[in-house]
Amino acid sequence: MLRLAELPNKWYILPIMDEGSIKNYIGESEIFLDFLNRLSDAAKVDRSVLVIGERGSGKEIAAGRLHYLSSRWQNPLVTVNCAALPQSLIESELFGYEAGAFTGAQKLRKGRFEEAEGGTIFLDEIGLIPLEVQEKILRVVEYGTYERVGSSKTHESNVRIIGATNSDLPNLCKEGKFKQDLLDRLSFEVIFVPPLRDRGDDILLLANYFAAKMAIECHLEFTPYFSQEAIEIMNSYSWPGNVRELKNAVERAVYRSKEPEIRTLQLDPFLNPFNSTPPVSKEVQAAPKAIPAATTLESLLATVPLSDLDAVKNRTEVLLLNRAMKEAGGNQKEAAKLMGLSYDQIRGLIRKHSKKTAI
Repeated sequence: MLRLAELPNKWYILPIMDEGSIKNYIGESEIFLDFLNRLSDAAKVDRSVLVIGERGSGKEIAAGRLHYLSSRWQNPLVTVNCAALPQSLIESELFGYEAGAFTGAQKLRKGRFEEAEGGTIFLDEIGLIPLEVQEKILRVVEYGTYERVGSSKTHESNVRIIGATNSDLPNLCKEGKFKQDLLDRLSFEVIFVPPLRDRGDDILLLANYFAAKMAIECHLEFTPYFSQEAIEIMNSYSWPGNVRELKNAVERAVYRSKEPEIRTLQLDPFLNPFNSTPPVSKEVQAAPKAIPAATTLESLLATVPLSDLDAVKNRTEVLLLNRAMKEAGGNQKEAAKLMGLSYDQIRGLIRKHSKKTAI
């Protein structure tokens, strides 16, 4: 069992100031340190950067690091979440509008590009920006100029653009949903944020960090630590929600805990405890051909056509996998022991019977 006090001194905690708050990047894995080095190198060059990563992996913090390590660090960093804006309002939000430009526009309003003058604008979920607005962004990148909505007056812009997405932008270009010219100009550097599942021991470092912060928030009189079983759960899970999902799971476990040792984590907060039927495991989701109920294996097989051998085999594997995963509390390694399989074997079975692999 690894206690917080026993953590190695080699913690890479990199503060990033953002509107008075401190955000942190924590990790020591080789893939994470290589990612940080790429951010540091790109920050020094005053060009557009695209940050690609899964949800919850830390794209916004990456953008902050790019800004605060650049020569623009004393000027504004303006963040625009393009997914949170109706497409009809993105243009006026980015470039502002003149009084009377449309119904409700009673006075002049500056846009985000104007607010970010001399600094950096971070366009989160950039793949959702409409094509007509992409055309105006392209003009900012190429010529450093734009017009407010409802005005023909040209304004100059000195802003560095950082875009982020978890979408496949080249594929969006092929589908006609993103301008190839804009992608070419924004992709001076493309940096991929490593997913949490590939960061090895960083998972436990982050878990202990989140646990310690939550203990302080909950005014606990003890320092939480994770049992070996809990550590195995964290290391064997795929973390599709990445750092954000880990943070939620750890904080949930800490606030519920009545003692220092955390033995398990609830990975799915929507698991209904009052469901009368045994839930199908997250990893195992399959619905092979139905097999008639029977009280014994012999009578069961007697009712099944001989041609349904594959269906019987698949259904049996799914049932036993679900049972083992339930008894093991979602821990794949423990489930493998219960079934007399190796860890690789049970992962192979899970992949085989998953509608969508999430390992």
